[in-house]
Amino acid sequence: MLTEQQKEFQATARKFAREEIIPVARDYDKSGEYPFPLIKRAWELGLVNPHIPESYGGLGLGTFDSCLISEELAYGCTGVQTAIETNSLGQMPVILAGNDQQKKKYLGRMTEQPLMCAYCVTEPSAGSDVAGIKTRAEKKGDEYVINGQKMWITNGGKANWYFLLARSNPDPKAPAGKAFTGFIVDADTPGIHIGKKNPFTTAVDLLHKLCLEQELNMGQRCSDTRGITFEDVRVPKENVLIAEGAGFKIAMGAFDRTRPTVAAGAVGLAQRALDEATKYALDRKTFGKLLVEVTPLVKGPRSHQGVSFLLAEMAMKVELARLSYQRAAWEVDSGRRNTFYASIAKAFAGDVANQLATDAVQVFGGCGFNTEYPVEKLMRDAKIYQIYEGTAQIQRLIIAREHIEKYKN
Repeated sequence: MLTEQQKEFQATARKFAREEIIPVARDYDKSGEYPFPLIKRAWELGLVNPHIPESYGGLGLGTFDSCLISEELAYGCTGVQTAIETNSLGQMPVILAGNDQQKKKYLGRMTEQPLMCAYCVTEPSAGSDVAGIKTRAEKKGDEYVINGQKMWITNGGKANWYFLLARSNPDPKAPAGKAFTGFIVDADTPGIHIGKKNPFTTAVDLLHKLCLEQELNMGQRCSDTRGITFEDVRVPKENVLIAEGAGFKIAMGAFDRTRPTVAAGAVGLAQRALDEATKYALDRKTFGKLLVEVTPLVKGPRSHQGVSFLLAEMAMKVELARLSYQRAAWEVDSGRRNTFYASIAKAFAGDVANQLATDAVQVFGGCGFNTEYPVEKLMRDAKIYQIYEGTAQIQRLIIAREHIEKYKN
């Protein structure tokens, strides 16, 4: 049962999504423009940065509370929701591993004005394979000099600062748990180039170049996604999180907190797909009957029976996906390690979002294939939920590992 505070945040987010996001979501999808006016309004309503502790000016909400907000925002537009959620992902390493001075400086400023940050980890040759990161951090005196290239960084061109993961141990055989360091990097630091690339020498690099220069993604088009190059970027040692070599654990630990929220976003999209399909089926007639009518098998066209059963399946999947993210959020808010449940929620909700978006297009028929109707956007937007913050395949590897480990102990 939700608390009164949770109900209030849920209602605020729901009202904002339906009254302010949905009416303009299609325009942002077409233009690809960053939805800063919406983000600023969400910030004013207290719907951005919910994880920041109260001691640093934030609301100090738990993961469960943040999930409720994310589901509602994603119902309106997952491009907007992703931009907002990425703020939480970028902040999470600082929340979990930052010292008091780092938190005051970098979390505090985000409660004073609507600023964005980014989680700067993925590279052209290191997506799911985080251990393959090549960006290097070399210590020189009281500073680290960073060189390398990041790719597909959400909020990359809008961030005030980044959480950056870089290899600080030059030994290529060093284990991931000791090879990488997490840094806080101000976005205006000299040597940072947004959307620019180093020279390409191979066919694979050329492919990455084309990907990075692409300005229009398949879905979630208003989300700012860019490549970032670091050339002799100097970062003071005060901006190291915990200590040299602790970065990999910090980066992975953040996912236990944010994957439930990403799953909640996928559920918001799935709920929207179900609602749109149901409303259409209640209005559209074929063979003289509404699509939603359950027709006895011995009478009339059987297609209507199929549509009603499809809607039932969609409703089942939404409810189950919602329960999966709520369990994952509840576990981490209770102080327990939730890696197993977070990966289940992320994988299952991502799959459900894609299944339901496709089903909604099917219910709409030819209209669903047309940009004048909302479900084709849902179908395009859904795919990324099986890719970012750990692919569907990586989640299954994690789930298998965690499951088998239980039987070994």
